[in-house]
Amino acid sequence: MLKQYETVFIATPVLSDAQMKEAVAKYTTLIKDNGGEIVSEEDWGLKQLAYPIQHKTSGFYYLIEFKAAPEFVATLETQYHRDERILRYLTVALDKNAVAYAEHRRQVRAGKAAAAKEEPQPVKEEEVTVEPKENEEA
Repeated sequence: MLKQYETVFIATPVLSDAQMKEAVAKYTTLIKDNGGEIVSEEDWGLKQLAYPIQHKTSGFYYLIEFKAAPEFVATLETQYHRDERILRYLTVALDKNAVAYAEHRRQVRAGKAAAAKEEPQPVKEEEVTVEPKENEEA
């Protein structure tokens, strides 16, 4: 039986975009190859850390929500531990309330993204020149 999990990892900030994408692809492929299913992914980007880790003060955050067998989590965390690009990681099992909350959060984010795309651009008002009135002599 597959359970739903959420894993967040922090990658070292010295990675290029291509290296970060390669790291993400490694873990998503690992999940899929072991019978898992990716539910969603979120790139949170480069953020400041609350405290230095390995003399680094920032890191790339990435969230993967997936379904997998409970035995797989140990394999995933072993791979995180062996990867020198990963500073920290956390994997949690989601209960039914957390799954519902995660689904709601995804819908809200999708709604905001759609609204941002549909938001009309501000219309530039045409410049109106007002000519001063000449004083009329009586």
